[in-house]
Amino acid sequence: MRFLLVEIVFPLLVLLFARSVLRSIFRAFRSAYTPPPDRLPRPTVPIGGELKKDPVCGTYVSTIGSVSRKVNGELVYFCSTTCRDKFRAA
Repeated sequence: MRFLLVEIVFPLLVLLFARSVLRSIFRAFRSAYTPPPDRLPRPTVPIGGELKKDPVCGTYVSTIGSVSRKVNGELVYFCSTTCRDKFRAA
């Protein structure tokens, strides 16, 4: 019983305690260097445009910021190049 306590349980408790302390320290450093939310860069997504339905996944996308392809003389809009390629393959 003493062997189990000294050789296995005690080192395990020491490692768990050290992990907890290091996690707290790294969390403090990470939060210290994270800029406040109002200073984070905003994504550069075009605003505006008419909404069109992606024929592959059904998502509505803006005509300004979407991927488009001409099909039978009609312009079709896709949410991503993956959806455009799936449409092309079908």
